[in-house]
Amino acid sequence: MESIFEALGALQGQDAVRTLSRSLGTDEQATGGAVAAALPVLIGALSRNASTREGSEALSSALGRHDGGILGNLMGALGGGASPDGSAILGHLLGARRGAVETQLGRSTGLDASSVEKLLATLAPLVLGALGSAQRKQGLDAAGLGRALGQERERVASAAPEAMSTFERLLDSDGDGQIADDVARLGGQLLGSLFGGRR
Repeated sequence: MESIFEALGALQGQDAVRTLSRSLGTDEQATGGAVAAALPVLIGALSRNASTREGSEALSSALGRHDGGILGNLMGALGGGASPDGSAILGHLLGARRGAVETQLGRSTGLDASSVEKLLATLAPLVLGALGSAQRKQGLDAAGLGRALGQERERVASAAPEAMSTFERLLDSDGDGQIADDVARLGGQLLGSLFGGRR
């Protein structure tokens, strides 16, 4: 399956970060760091949810509404602000961990809670769009989707094992802030490893 990270590489571009920063009313550097940290967390959560038959079937069904078309208007999606759909996606992906993840991302990037919530809700439909597009290109059923996401996680772990360990702990965290300082730094390292240093 096409790497979801590579499909979302444009989100790390200067124009994308600037557009998202203006929409959120946040500093560009802090916004870029938050994107770098948020993408591995969202994809890690997808991989976890799809690791069971029930989870992969639910995700496959949800992708029926996410065909990748949103990526064709990336700047519009980034500049349009968070959507109710994005907030609902986060609820399904992160569940009871949502508050802890948002807290840690805020602490690691310097964004306030409201900005982190909006950023995640803006990114979530884009991540599902990339996944839905890849699913259609590969003709994956629910089981194949689960396997592909597992391979994506292994690819990430191989490229940057320290980063993956940190993001796994973030998804398990209780919001006590103990790993917050590592999150944004390792997000940038992880994406740099996956893109071969291209930003």
